[in-house]
Amino acid sequence: MVRFIDEAKIYVRSGRGGRGCVSFRREKFVPRGGPDGGDGGNGGDVILVAQRNVSSLLDHRYRQHYIAQNGEHGKGKNQHGKNAPPLIVPVPVGTVVKDFYTGEILGDMVEEGQTLVVARGGRGGRGNARFATSTNQAPRYAEPGEEGEERTLLLELKLLADVGIVGFPNAGKSTLISRISAARPKIADYPFTTIVPNLGVVRYNEGKTFVVADIPGLIKGAHEGAGLGIRFLKHIERTRLLIHLLDLSPLTGRNPIEDYHVLNEELMRYNPSLLNEKLQIIVPNKIDITEARERLKEVQEYFESKNIEVFPISAATGEGIKELIREVGVRLEKLSSEA
Repeated sequence: MVRFIDEAKIYVRSGRGGRGCVSFRREKFVPRGGPDGGDGGNGGDVILVAQRNVSSLLDHRYRQHYIAQNGEHGKGKNQHGKNAPPLIVPVPVGTVVKDFYTGEILGDMVEEGQTLVVARGGRGGRGNARFATSTNQAPRYAEPGEEGEERTLLLELKLLADVGIVGFPNAGKSTLISRISAARPKIADYPFTTIVPNLGVVRYNEGKTFVVADIPGLIKGAHEGAGLGIRFLKHIERTRLLIHLLDLSPLTGRNPIEDYHVLNEELMRYNPSLLNEKLQIIVPNKIDITEARERLKEVQEYFESKNIEVFPISAATGEGIKELIREVGVRLEKLSSEA
């Protein structure tokens, strides 16, 4: 199974430019040949390219140094050195590129095929033929090639999904995403079954689709590193809408209303925009359990008092799923029309 790695540190260095050549014509019957030193070639750039067939930053955990080729040196007879080819480094779509030491964001790779030059190759030096003038017809100097650039980068992958499913462990996130899409995450009855985000494509309304991701490991204190939350909270930032899944099962001993406030507090502390700017759909889950259905009335009354509509479901049996998907589609289309 491929490991999901969403952060990597890499070192990049572009190629140095080739040096210019000092040379003079040495031909029979040409007693005073002029300068004919060629220019050096340019060093290779290091270029990141976003690719959808790359799903993780795993490769960059094993290979952390990317060094482009140097440009060729110039030669006599006005032969210019060859430019070095660029070094192409593939990264997943959704990768944020930062300077490791300053934290400066250099680029956000959100589209297939998007490129970012992270280290420009050094320019090749000019040969002595470039410096010939009427007063200096035999220059005996040329330029060295310029040094390439080097820097250390931090790559952070943030999944591109329209909808994020959030909730406490065992709320049913994995079961829900497996029910509404072709994603097949690991499902079990213990906390932190899901230790990586799962992506799925949901079809609705005559062929329209949206992408949904379940976000694992959110518990109280997630914004400070408790559980797995701080690793995956960043994946919510790109979503347009959140499905807030509440666990109604009495077997877990949880209070769904309290869970709602605790999780929203974690979102607020990590990034206030997650709570202030993103729509939430409140989804009480596990209504197939008799005791859970009895608790549902209390939850509905609470949210109705705050003018918040809820969409109760059973991810296990599929009850209420069609209505939820329809509502998500309507709200996403409304967000698109307002953008």
